[in-house]
Amino acid sequence: MSSVSTHVLDTGLGRPAAGVPVRLSHIVDGRADVLVGSGTTDADGRITDFEAGLEPGKYQLWFDVAAYADASGQQMFFPEVTVTFTITDERHHHVPLLLSPFAYSTYRGS
Repeated sequence: MSSVSTHVLDTGLGRPAAGVPVRLSHIVDGRADVLVGSGTTDADGRITDFEAGLEPGKYQLWFDVAAYADASGQQMFFPEVTVTFTITDERHHHVPLLLSPFAYSTYRGS
């Protein structure tokens, strides 16, 4: 079975984005109805303890960027970010998010 982690970096401030609320959902029948886990990024901008043992399928990470922006005294153009990805094999999946006030980027990490 697979596992998922994430790491959020605030590239505008040049530091980890601590305190970002994140939800991991399993997409079933086209909807992100099945909440797998949730948490808040730690001081290093990481969540490493999402539910392990994920079955193959489509998943979504939802990042509450507005809550982070409010807490860090910033304005962000995108109030939330969703990243949808597919798990097809039994290994760890790391999904980093790079934030700045007017952009974001993501990729499959290791």
